[in-house]
Amino acid sequence: MSFISSSHLKHFFIVFLSLFMFGGQPVEFGQEKSFFHGYLIQKPVIRIGLGVGLEDIRIFASSGMKVYEINSHYRQLADDVDEVYIKGRKDKLTEKFLIQVNQTREREEAELFAQNLRAEIEQKVTVTHIQEEKMAGLCQVMVGDFMTRSDALDYIKKLNEAGIKDTWIVREEITGEESRPLWIMVNSELKTLNGDTELYFIPSSRHSYLSFKGREYRGIFILRTTQKGIVLINVLNLEKYLRGVVPSELSPFTYTEIEAHKAQAVAARTYAIKNLNMNGDLGFDLCDTPTSQFYKGMGAEHPLSTQAVDETQGEVAVYKGKLINALYTSTCGGRTENVEVIFGGNPLPYLKSTECTSESRKEWNFSGQKTIPPITVHGRNINLDAARLISLGVIPPQTEPEYYAANIVLEEAAGWISKALGLYGIPYEKYVSQVSHLDFQTMADLFVHAFRWQGRVENLILASETEHILKGLENVTGETKANLAYLIQAGIFPTIEEINDTRRTLTRGEAVICLSAILDEYGELAHHGFFKDVREENKLIVDEDGQIRELHLSDGIFLVKDNAGIRNSVDRIRLLGGENLSWIENNGKIEFLEVHFPVSSNVLDWTSHFNSWQIRRTRKDLQNRIKRFYPVGELKDVIPLKRGPSKRVIELLIKGTESEIVVKGFRIRRVLGLRETLFVIDREYEAEGRVRSFIFSGRGWGHGVGLCQVGAFGMARKGADYRQILKKYYRGISIEKRY
Repeated sequence: MSFISSSHLKHFFIVFLSLFMFGGQPVEFGQEKSFFHGYLIQKPVIRIGLGVGLEDIRIFASSGMKVYEINSHYRQLADDVDEVYIKGRKDKLTEKFLIQVNQTREREEAELFAQNLRAEIEQKVTVTHIQEEKMAGLCQVMVGDFMTRSDALDYIKKLNEAGIKDTWIVREEITGEESRPLWIMVNSELKTLNGDTELYFIPSSRHSYLSFKGREYRGIFILRTTQKGIVLINVLNLEKYLRGVVPSELSPFTYTEIEAHKAQAVAARTYAIKNLNMNGDLGFDLCDTPTSQFYKGMGAEHPLSTQAVDETQGEVAVYKGKLINALYTSTCGGRTENVEVIFGGNPLPYLKSTECTSESRKEWNFSGQKTIPPITVHGRNINLDAARLISLGVIPPQTEPEYYAANIVLEEAAGWISKALGLYGIPYEKYVSQVSHLDFQTMADLFVHAFRWQGRVENLILASETEHILKGLENVTGETKANLAYLIQAGIFPTIEEINDTRRTLTRGEAVICLSAILDEYGELAHHGFFKDVREENKLIVDEDGQIRELHLSDGIFLVKDNAGIRNSVDRIRLLGGENLSWIENNGKIEFLEVHFPVSSNVLDWTSHFNSWQIRRTRKDLQNRIKRFYPVGELKDVIPLKRGPSKRVIELLIKGTESEIVVKGFRIRRVLGLRETLFVIDREYEAEGRVRSFIFSGRGWGHGVGLCQVGAFGMARKGADYRQILKKYYRGISIEKRY
C-alpha cells in the first residue's frame, strides 16, 4: 500500500479537476464537451472574474446547487442548496503606489530600459505586463514601492530632474499578514475553511443557474483566494458569455440593427480569445467590467444580440492569420485614432485612424407639392399642427393664414371633431346647442360631450381649482364653468389671459390648437422608423420596428424638417440614408413626412448623445484632480501640444507653479476626467488675468481606437453587413471561422 502526502494530494485534485472539467486550459478551437459531476460546459471555455477582494459573498441558485471544497482534500459540502453565504477570509489589504516610467510592446526593450535606470536611481525598478483598458501585451517599467501617493508624487520630482518626464502613478492593493478565517454558511450550519481552499458551485441541473449581486449567470462559480483577496469566477462557454457581453456593450433597445450586433459579436469574441489568461495570476481570463468587456450575465441577454452571437458562432477577425486585438469604442466623434498614439507601443496596421463616414455618398432628393406658411395664433406658429390635421383628413386642405384667422362656426367645428373621433374609433353623438355661434364656453361643452369627458370633469379637478382658474369671470356658470376650467387646466384651451373673453367666437386657428392638443393626449397617430432606400420616384423604403415597408408618397405631401428640435415646413429634403422619420398615412399614401436630422453632419455616429459634448471645470477643481497624478503646485494652464490624425489631443502640457508636465495618450483623458481626448479648450479669466474656468468642447466617448460602435449602427442602417463594418474599422483584416 502506498500513501500520498497532503501537498501532493491537493496537487492531484487540482490537476484532476482541471483535466476532468476543462480538459486543460480553455482552447481556442473545438466543440468538445466538458463535464463536472454531470454538469456540461461546451468548449471553448472562458473564466470571468466577478469580483476581487471580496468579503461578504451570497450565492443563490434558481433550483439548487452543489458545493465542493478543494484543498488538501476533496469533499462535497452541500448536495442541493438554494443559497450559500461566505464570510470572507478577506486578507487584510493595504495599498502601495508605483511610478510607471516607460511602456512598450517589446519585453527586451523594457528590460534594457529598466537595467539602465537601475544604475541611475536607488529605488526598485521592475518590469510587468499591463492588463487594463483592453491593452494586454504592453510591458511597463515601474519604479517603487511607495506607501503613499504623496511619496510617489515627491519621487516624480526627482525623476523629472533626472530627465524622466513620462511618468504615471499606479495604485496596487497588497496583502498584509493579518487575516480573518474563511467561513461558509450552508443549510444553517457555519463551517470554517482553510485559507487555501477553493470552492466550486455547480448548478444541480442544467435548468438551474447561479446568481451573485442580483445578476444571474450561466455556467458554474469558483471561489478562490489570491494575493489580492477572495476572487469569484464565473466559468462558462464562450458563446454563452458573449450573449451577456454584446447587449451590455451595445444596447439592443437603442441600436436595433442586427448587422451592428453581429459586428460587435465578432469583435467581442476576437478580443476574448486573444486575451485569454489576461488575469491568470488571479485564476481568470477577463473581468466583467469595461476594463475588459462589460458582462452583465443572463439578465442582459436579448433576442437580437443572441441572434447576432449565434449567426456568427466561432467567427473571429484576423490579420495575416493572427487574431487581432479587437479594440472598440462607443462613439468616435467622426474619426478613429491610431492605436499607438493613444496607448503607446508600436503601430498596428489594422488599428489605424479611419474616417467614420459612409464610403459612398449617395443622396436622394424629395420635393413636396404643398408648403404651409407661418400661421400665428397667440404668438405661436401653428402651421405644422394644421398640416398634421390636414394630412389626417380632420380639416380641409387649406394652407392660407387668412383661412385660420377667420371665425369658426358650430357645424364646422362639429364636423372636425367627428373626423378626429373617427381616428380612434369613437362614434360621434350630435351636440345640441342653444347658441349658433361657437364661443369658448360652447366649445368646452362640445368637447366634453363629444369625447365623453364628464368623468374627468367630475373627478379630476377640484372645485377650488375651478374657482382659481376662472377667477374674475362672472358670466360663466353651471356645468360650463367646470368644463371650461378642466380644458384650461389640461392645456387643451389657451389660458384665460389669451382667451380674454369666453363669449367671443373662436377662430379656426384656435380650434386647430385645441384639436392638436387632444390628438397629443389620445396618443400618437404618426408612424416612426428610419429611411433605407428609394424604389422608383414616389416609393420610400423604410424600417418600422424591424419591418421593411414600401410606402407611396402622396402628390400633395407635406415635408417637414426637424433639425436638432427646430421644425420647419419645407418644399424639398435631401436624405443620405439612415435618417429617423415620422410620417402620417392616409388612404394608403404618406401625406405628411417629417425627417429628424442631427446638426448637419455626415458622420455615422451622429445618433449618439456623445457625438458632441461640453464640460466646464473651475481651475481649482481641475487643479485638485491633476494633483492626484502630478506635483504641479498651483495650476496655471493646460495646453494641447500635439494632435493625432483624428485631431485627438495626444500630448498635453500642464503648467503649474512647481512644475510643468507633458501628459500623453490615454492618460490625458484620466487626468482631466473627460469622456474623450478629441476636444478644444476655451478659458474664462479672473480680473487679474488668472484662468478661472476651463471649458472643454469635444466629440466622442471612449478611447477612440478600433470599431466605433455607434458608427457600426450607422453603417448597418445604410445597408452594410457586419463583414463590411468590421473591415472598415479594422484595416486589412479577414473574418475566419475558428470553431
